[in-house]
Amino acid sequence: MSGKVALSGKLICASADEARLIRQFLPEHVRLTRLEPGCLSFEVTETDDPLVWLVEELFADAAAFEAHQVRTKASEWARETAAIRRDYSIRTLES
Repeated sequence: MSGKVALSGKLICASADEARLIRQFLPEHVRLTRLEPGCLSFEVTETDDPLVWLVEELFADAAAFEAHQVRTKASEWARETAAIRRDYSIRTLES
């Protein structure tokens, strides 16, 4: 039996223009992700640093996480924010 998959990390912008892209495209990305089967939680939160966002994701299992990755890679969010640095760690939580 596979466990839940958690992703934690940061989006780190190099400029105010990159931060503007996050603010523009993030709401729809969050909305679509939260509708995905197996998405248990999905939070992207601005920090005190206007160029950094905290990212916390939790999916029911590896299949749900992989489906999210596939959808995301083909999304407007991915195209528009591709240059923004991501610093993520992914772990499997025991059920």
